[in-house]
Amino acid sequence: MEEDLAASAKAISARYDRRVSRIVITLDNGLELAFPPRLAQGLEDAPSAKLAKIEISPSGLGLHWPELDADLYVPGLIAGIFGTKRWMAAQLGAAGGRVRSAAKAAAVRENGRKGGRPKKVATA
Repeated sequence: MEEDLAASAKAISARYDRRVSRIVITLDNGLELAFPPRLAQGLEDAPSAKLAKIEISPSGLGLHWPELDADLYVPGLIAGIFGTKRWMAAQLGAAGGRVRSAAKAAAVRENGRKGGRPKKVATA
């Protein structure tokens, strides 16, 4: 495990760039990682002032927003993991439900020709 930690890129600085609404992380290997806060668990609805206060863990592997009580794992961010499995699944499910495709459009048109979505019938 120590070898994995030693090989992991570590954060040396982190900031919120208000101009482009991105969290920007500089890693010790020279790479910069930037992402919109709406993609990360705990940051999605945060105001700019709270996003700007970022602490880096002593190991360089974690980021903490004290005013939001939010934490992100740097190796996870590099791997594209922006929250817990449950949170990520909910985000992917919501995005999938919003997808527009030719098949969905055709189904909506066909349903419209039949009179639209059936009305719910109240039962006593």
